[in-house]
Amino acid sequence: MASMEHPVFSLSTRPDRRVLDYAHGTTRIKITPSVKGLATIHDKDILIYCISQLVAALNAGRDVSKRLELVAHDLLKSTRRETGGDSYRRLVEAFERLAGTRITTNIVTGDVETTTGFGLIESWQVTRRTRSGRMVSVSVTLSDWLYRAILSRSVLSLSPDYFALRKPLERRVYEIARKHCGRQASWRVSMTVLHRKSGSASPLRVFRKMIRDMEAAAALPDYELSVAPGDLVLVRPRMDVIEADGPTLPPEAMDAARAAAPGLDIYALEADWRRYWAASGKPRLRSPAKAFVAYCAKRAS
Repeated sequence: MASMEHPVFSLSTRPDRRVLDYAHGTTRIKITPSVKGLATIHDKDILIYCISQLVAALNAGRDVSKRLELVAHDLLKSTRRETGGDSYRRLVEAFERLAGTRITTNIVTGDVETTTGFGLIESWQVTRRTRSGRMVSVSVTLSDWLYRAILSRSVLSLSPDYFALRKPLERRVYEIARKHCGRQASWRVSMTVLHRKSGSASPLRVFRKMIRDMEAAAALPDYELSVAPGDLVLVRPRMDVIEADGPTLPPEAMDAARAAAPGLDIYALEADWRRYWAASGKPRLRSPAKAFVAYCAKRAS
């Protein structure tokens, strides 16, 4: 969730060797590339796959560790990539960028705030190859920061169609929509704030044009974008998403939840509340907003 909230990954399709500094409220992030460049938002597919494997194991009650053994072919298929020889070469390059990109931040994960520096993954190693030298399986060791976030369930599900988005900015805007709009009826953000949160290196006027193009293409999974008067961007979940995931929460419910649970991540609380609601038999709620705020207050106490 922290990587959905903040611009951790480069949106460039070329080697990006900038040192990035980002601040939002009390959160500070500095991202330093290796000689291979910053980890890209397409490299993040590897982390998403690792997270999905660990969450599935946790849900099944199996033991987990921050070291995973991955089948390279399965990773490529799950993230909707081709499985030709060049894809395996690009996979190695992605591992190198993920291990080489260094992050210094005070982001809270698992209710722990520490200012620390780390790589997105600690290490990786090809553990088996074919006779021709093609990677078959690889071991990946995640950073403590990421592993702690998974254990504390500070994660959100993504649409499988996320991997079909080829434009980096589309992926980034989808992440922001998923994190901030979630299953609310709508979410508004200024173009300037969205530009900053996206991590786009394009000038604001160019970014504004790209968002309008995104609105016209209507290609985002789960969400619809519209540019509103006042240089605002309005995000709404598609109706099938609302119906599939339970009660609709108005924007004011999120404000009330922040007041009821100061200092806690209300989007993580929302995900927990929806799991609790589903596990309780999906009861009909007279006031979903009041029920959610009461849940947040109870968690805060």
